[in-house]
Amino acid sequence: MRPEIHPVFYEAKVSCASCGTTWTTGSTRKELRVDICSNCHPFYTGEHSRLLDIEGQVDRFYKKVKAAQSHVEEKKARENAKMDRPISELELSDRATNALIKIGIKNVPQFLAKLAGGEEAMLAIEGFGRKPLIDAKKKLKAMGFNVPETESATDATTEAA
Repeated sequence: MRPEIHPVFYEAKVSCASCGTTWTTGSTRKELRVDICSNCHPFYTGEHSRLLDIEGQVDRFYKKVKAAQSHVEEKKARENAKMDRPISELELSDRATNALIKIGIKNVPQFLAKLAGGEEAMLAIEGFGRKPLIDAKKKLKAMGFNVPETESATDATTEAA
């Protein structure tokens, strides 16, 4: 080992500027001064929880949690309201609307369930034709619903030819 390359090691006196506490430790300096020590730091004294409450951060946190929960509840309520719309909001012709009501389709979820069975099932309804079906699909897409895409009978015949 080479001589004179290591610093001098002292038993240093440490003093806190906040509370005045002093203690000794090993250091390369003879004397150390610190702004805050473990005797007066809020984390070590348990005062940090009191400081948070004084500043209102805990209350703000709970307010944010409550606001987030109410937002989620409102969003679910809007989704449920969106799903329970009556069939009249599709703005179909009177004949098509009456044909749907006659077979028991009175709201949008019932219409979507029937539509999931295919276009042929919808076209089999007496008084409900291709034009109201196309109009209903367009309106449902505009309202934000996921409309099941099925191959129409005319598209299938043109592809086969």
